[in-house]
Amino acid sequence: MPESPGSSQRTPLWRRTAVRENAPVLAVVALGGGLGALARYGLAVLLPTAPGHFPLATFLINVTGCFLIGVLMVAVTEAWTAHRLVRPFLGIGILGGYTTFSTYAVEIHGLLRPGTVGLAFGYLAGTLVAALLAVVAGMALARRLFIRPERTVEA
Repeated sequence: MPESPGSSQRTPLWRRTAVRENAPVLAVVALGGGLGALARYGLAVLLPTAPGHFPLATFLINVTGCFLIGVLMVAVTEAWTAHRLVRPFLGIGILGGYTTFSTYAVEIHGLLRPGTVGLAFGYLAGTLVAALLAVVAGMALARRLFIRPERTVEA
């Protein structure tokens, strides 16, 4: 009998089964992550940020990524039945590689200097608010586009 996933001793059979079942997911996440990171890099090159200035590229990347995450989650959970690899590829892979909240944190830290502290806090709060609103807007748009209200037949 194979060991359970929470067991302290995992058998070779359990490991082979786990790898076989998870390999496609890992592959699509890796591929999507690479594509998303390339898109993020391209936008950062197109919109470079001078030291001490508002990081527009990262702001746009995170807000558009959150919007797309909102659209994707409605599409794959409420509107369509998607293949099991769609959400890992698009959500975790592409959009996870595209959005960059670690760069956002580093940029906030870089703005915490005399003369740009206000900008740092504006960027901190502005990104959070805009990202959350973008998710809500993406979900609302997706519901409007993809989900048709039930029509009632009048007697």
